[in-house]
Amino acid sequence: MKLSILKKNIFNDIIKMLHYSNSSHLGGCLSSLDIVTVLFGKILKIFPKDPSNSSRDRFILSKGHNAALIYSALANMGFFNRDLLDTFAKDNSKLSGHIRSIDIPGIEFSTGSLGHGLPVSVGIALGLKRMGIKSNVYTLISDGELNCGTTWESAMFAAHHNLDNLIVLLDNNKIQSYGRCKEIIDMNPIDKKWKSFGWKVSKTNGHCFEDLEIKLKDLKKNSSLPSLLICNTIKGNGINRIQDTIISHYKPPIIEDLKK
Repeated sequence: MKLSILKKNIFNDIIKMLHYSNSSHLGGCLSSLDIVTVLFGKILKIFPKDPSNSSRDRFILSKGHNAALIYSALANMGFFNRDLLDTFAKDNSKLSGHIRSIDIPGIEFSTGSLGHGLPVSVGIALGLKRMGIKSNVYTLISDGELNCGTTWESAMFAAHHNLDNLIVLLDNNKIQSYGRCKEIIDMNPIDKKWKSFGWKVSKTNGHCFEDLEIKLKDLKKNSSLPSLLICNTIKGNGINRIQDTIISHYKPPIIEDLKK
């Protein structure tokens, strides 16, 4: 499937899922949309008909409140029937508002509390190396969870164990739930911090397919280090009325968004 078509499908799914369930986290889903489109469309080694294949790449969504984004990506890649998306965040649905792995093929781990995804990813990456499985672990984290101590403990651990099979993508949309990241705890310069922890670091426009693909492939070349790709993004990207706003973290799409 062409990336442009995959992105359009996921975008439309997100709007419908969040509108009809009256759910939050539209802004973060849209800031990560292009990242996830490139990952699932071009980068990840995955097997929709055999989701537990031991040679698969592992993907962990640490920012688990953006579940609608990943559910849609998996459905569009053929992991489960798209009709299941209509049940998102409704009573007794398998598709909960924060991502869960139970009974959902393609999801490695249930997340929601920020700061949990990277520690789990580090453990998986270490386990794969010790079992001799040449697969990669890709983890999507938020800039807000750079405030979590577990993020930095995991960064130190990964570098110490030379986890070159671990690639972290940072959705750097610069807004967290109660304000702008720089006003709550300013983590800049992010790149220098991660480099000082022993990581290979690169930056990209998180809304450019071509650059995302190039940078992700480049991170895997000639490196014995874990890798971080800082993806500079815009919260709520694609819907002008909510772009770069804190309220996009909470408000579901309105009927005008759905019609458009």
